[in-house]
Amino acid sequence: MTTQKRILIVDDDEDIRQLISDYLSRHGFECHTAADGSYLDDSFARQAPDLVILDLMLPGEDGFSLCKRLRQQSQVPIIMLTASADDTDRILGLELGADDYLAKPFNPRELLARIKAILRRTQSFGGQARFQRFGPWRLDRTTRELIGQAGERESLSGADFSLLSVFLNHPQQVLSRDDLFDLSRGRDAPPLDRSIDVHICRLRARLGEDAKTPQLIKTVRGSGYILAVPVENVG
Repeated sequence: MTTQKRILIVDDDEDIRQLISDYLSRHGFECHTAADGSYLDDSFARQAPDLVILDLMLPGEDGFSLCKRLRQQSQVPIIMLTASADDTDRILGLELGADDYLAKPFNPRELLARIKAILRRTQSFGGQARFQRFGPWRLDRTTRELIGQAGERESLSGADFSLLSVFLNHPQQVLSRDDLFDLSRGRDAPPLDRSIDVHICRLRARLGEDAKTPQLIKTVRGSGYILAVPVENVG
């Protein structure tokens, strides 16, 4: 029998919490709710969820701070909810470790689709080798950390980890922006969305790349991007 996935919904709006909980429960998820960060901590202490839905605007500790703190102690997938149309908020959430974001108001069916896509990706990563070597780096999939030649470690945000994983799973292949968005987030890119380019720039910086002449993740003019080195699974 398939074990129900636990979803923790953190939102100070009781109506929204109940709406999401009722909808996801009807689709086979075990849902728990929290109104703020203190309830979130209590829930984690009892049993860690398989995925967290986290509102940006919360009383006390806001969603950005909670996302950052969660990512420091856990690799649980996080979907952030925001009422803001500002791309800055969305990009910051991804940089702090969120795996995806969804703007309010939203269709519950879209939220369900994103949850399923993230959980599929999480499960597929689980069957792969823990370490993958490329160029001077290794990726530790268990801790979501980059490991340098001297053994130094650097944590990746959820979005950066997913994007790098796509490149490592498709080495030396040209991938369009749409390919990268679909493979890293499980859905098509919205019109005019340039967040992939932002994350490519961040990823290059993490890898110590020269922005003008990158050697690992290269731009293929008019086509997309390519990881230009081979990848080795090392356990």
